Amino acid sequence: MPFQKLRPQIEDILQNKEKSVDDKLSEVCELLQTGIPYYDWVGFYFRNGDKEELKLRSYAGEPTEHEIIPFGKGICGQVAVSNKKFVVPDVKAQNNYIACSIHVKAEIVIPLFVNGENIGQIDIDSHTEDPFSHEDEIFLEWVNKKVAEIL
Repeated sequence: MPFQKLRPQIEDILQNKEKSVDDKLSEVCELLQTGIPYYDWVGFYFRNGDKEELKLRSYAGEPTEHEIIPFGKGICGQVAVSNKKFVVPDVKAQNNYIACSIHVKAEIVIPLFVNGENIGQIDIDSHTEDPFSHEDEIFLEWVNKKVAEIL
């Protein structure tokens, strides 16, 4: 697994004092999307002010029309409400799934907490069926902890 190799690179990106938070988030998305073969789309969604919705802030992969997601809708919207990670091995088996691309077969969403509050999430789409392991969950939780330190 490339996770161990990616950890120091992510830390370097996030510790770069010359770049904005948005630039750092975009770089992390690009690194994950290019560094892990089955991460076909990587994005960070954050709560949109006081609204009960998520707003896409940074991503790597194909453009998506889903820049705003209401709480409770789709996998991301469900994670915003539940505060729990959601691993979907087969998106066709989910009745509350928002299709971003006909190629997406699996998705993983990990909430991002700052001071115990769920302020956003990392969302990964894969064109590979059932690719995500427990190691992906641990790694992405670590990524979110590192990202929380710069927010």
